[in-house]
Amino acid sequence: MEGTRFRLFPQPHFLDSFSEPETVVVSSIAGTLAPGPSDDRMYTIFPIGKKQPYGISPDGSDVLAPPWMGAIEAPAMPDAEGHFDYLEPGTPQFETAHLFGTVRFVMDIWEEYFGRIIPWQSDKTHDRVELTILPSLENAYSGYGFIEMGGDRKNGGYKPFSLNFDVIAHELGHAIIYSEVGVPDPENVTGEYFGFHESAADLVALISSLHFNSLVDLLLENTHGNLYMLNAVNRIAELSDNKQIRIAANDKRLGEFAKGWVKEHHLSQPLTGAFFDILVDLFHEMLLDYGAISAEMEDLSDQLLATADYAPVMQELFDEAYAAQPDKFKLALLDARDILGTYLADTWQRINRRDLNFVDIAEIFLEVDQEHTGGRFERLIRGNFKLRDIGYVDVGPQLKPLGKDSHANSVRTMVPMD
Repeated sequence: MEGTRFRLFPQPHFLDSFSEPETVVVSSIAGTLAPGPSDDRMYTIFPIGKKQPYGISPDGSDVLAPPWMGAIEAPAMPDAEGHFDYLEPGTPQFETAHLFGTVRFVMDIWEEYFGRIIPWQSDKTHDRVELTILPSLENAYSGYGFIEMGGDRKNGGYKPFSLNFDVIAHELGHAIIYSEVGVPDPENVTGEYFGFHESAADLVALISSLHFNSLVDLLLENTHGNLYMLNAVNRIAELSDNKQIRIAANDKRLGEFAKGWVKEHHLSQPLTGAFFDILVDLFHEMLLDYGAISAEMEDLSDQLLATADYAPVMQELFDEAYAAQPDKFKLALLDARDILGTYLADTWQRINRRDLNFVDIAEIFLEVDQEHTGGRFERLIRGNFKLRDIGYVDVGPQLKPLGKDSHANSVRTMVPMD
């Protein structure tokens, strides 16, 4: 039986390389999705007249929570065969379909990695999660029973997050972690818990984006396999041609936070960077397996990493190797993507939110590798965590109260009282 077709933008549509959406097929059997789109786990709406986002009301007198009971834009309708890929950008119906299609697409990916259905945190009290669009919101949130998309007005004009795959996937990453690991325990929460949360959400977005054929092809065409070039995959929640919220291929080390931390987004970067480096090393291992690069080339890459000689020396070697066997480069990247995704899913299911620290994550990740391969990748995993000071430096205290831009103590962490 055929799944349901949607058209999604792999990266923000205002970027020239991604101005046209890509057709994807999600797991929902064609004809089973209702208007909205909606199904038995979630529904999508574009409210009319909704003045403020879900959460505590401005005067502090009430908590606003789904479901929205007011008027909504006309829902997106499936075509005669049950698909939504006929919808054109520029309409509320395309926006709602893009939001729903992205959430279903990303959930498909991570439920495959988890090997099971991922429950919503709110399943005990809500029949379904509400996916909602609120243009007046200059942010995006996943909260208890909802995912709410605003937009960006910082760079001129209005850019809806409902059309930004990375932002939606990032928010869904938070929802997955709140379901699998849990909300922070006020009595035992650590700064590293907050950093881990942001890192995990970024990794969900990054790995999910690598499931678009067009993005993978463009990535390899632009880099020839040298993933340390600035490229589409390591731009997280990109908002313009030259501005990124965070970059996965970063050089941040945990030692920078030995005296303390202020923003959880910054604290997440050493962990995200370690996992990006692991992705690159896994890619190189797969290239070796396929015979697409030599052992000498891989060794040279390791030796030159983080030196000024890396780019000029390695790029020429990658250019030659990619030109000879481009298909094997694509297979190797997809293999590395799926190894990392599976390992992360296995790791996240075992993490204890109490007193969580990056060392725990590293050790569990190593245990997962031992179970899957007998420890084949232990050396490269340990090396990348060491490079980021993980296991060698303790994170210092929180130096300032969390700011308004923090998501740690926001609507995301609000849950119903008994």
